[in-house]
Amino acid sequence: MTSTLHIVARITARPDTVAQVQTLLQGLLEPTRREPGCLRYTLLRNHADPTDFTFVEEWADQAALDAHLASPHIQAALAEASSLLAAPPDIRPYALIG
Repeated sequence: MTSTLHIVARITARPDTVAQVQTLLQGLLEPTRREPGCLRYTLLRNHADPTDFTFVEEWADQAALDAHLASPHIQAALAEASSLLAAPPDIRPYALIG
C-alpha cells in the first residue's frame, strides 16, 4: 500500500514585501489544485507574524510532487519570489502516522 506525501512549506516574506508575496502565493492555489495528483493545497498566514506563510500539501505520490515542483507556474513563482523573501523556502516532507 502506498501512502500519500504530506508537505509543509514555510515561506517568509521580507516585511516590506508581504503584500507582494501573498499575492504571488495566492496565485499558485488554483493552478496547483488542478494538477494531477494534488489532493490538498492550502495556504495559511500566521496571525502573529504576517511575514510567515505556510502551504500544507498532500500529493498522491512522488511523481505528482516532482511534476508540481517542475511546473511552469511553480518555477516562475520561485524565480519571482527570490528577491521578495527573507530566507529560502523551508520545504519539509512528512509521513502520516496517525
